[in-house]
Amino acid sequence: MMHVKCRSGLYPRSLVQRFAVPDSKVSWSTEYKEYDPPSHTDPGIDGKPWADPEIVRPGFTPKWNNIDGKVNRKSYMGPYKIVNSYPLNPIGRTGLQGRGVLGRWGPNHAADPIVTRWKKIENGANHNDKSILQFVAIKRRDTGEWALPGGMVDPGEKISTTAIREFEEEAMNSLETSESEKEIWRIKFKEFFSTGIEIYSGYVDDPRNTDNAWMETTAYNYHDETGSVVGSLQLKAGDDAVGVKWVDITPELNLYASHKDMVNAVLALRCK
Repeated sequence: MMHVKCRSGLYPRSLVQRFAVPDSKVSWSTEYKEYDPPSHTDPGIDGKPWADPEIVRPGFTPKWNNIDGKVNRKSYMGPYKIVNSYPLNPIGRTGLQGRGVLGRWGPNHAADPIVTRWKKIENGANHNDKSILQFVAIKRRDTGEWALPGGMVDPGEKISTTAIREFEEEAMNSLETSESEKEIWRIKFKEFFSTGIEIYSGYVDDPRNTDNAWMETTAYNYHDETGSVVGSLQLKAGDDAVGVKWVDITPELNLYASHKDMVNAVLALRCK
């Protein structure tokens, strides 16, 4: 089931408890007369340039299910319903109304780069072990979970551009790196990041989701076959990450939100 992490316990960065939603009551088409979720929008996002105002604010007339200026309010899941002026989560109930910590009402678009290589064998006869695929994972500052180094798409930004920018910020600490060092990356990255393969585009089972705001993403795989591009660089956590490393893709892997499903899709692609 793809709607699990967004129904679990306390809402992130708050003491707000979600209303219990059993599996059988997730769908909006299923009657749930007792459903009375609390409403929560983090006051810390009010007035931020990347965030919508409250829906009831005068002058705020979003174009739901459309491109609204530079903001993409379309969903990968198709048209979503508007009920009492609020967009409705297309997958179902989450146990919480409002916007939580998300910037946009309705879909919040992200991009997730899945950068992979074959595991290096330091003392083996071969340089790489092509039976073990690794990917770059970052440790999130907010939850402490390992995740893909992705982030939100800026208004008017290409999704592929977001994926590259987020990788550089979170896995290479580009925000605190000298221009001369970043120029070395740009030379290496120019061709490498032009060959990404789209792996997934759709809804994300994210713990930040609510009944009225939810995460969607496009994930791209960038594969370093020889390990000579990204595989040869020193990773350094930055921005929202507190750790970064190459991680083996194994059945025991546990990742933030729906990231494990995306990583497993890359594994199936590369290990045919």
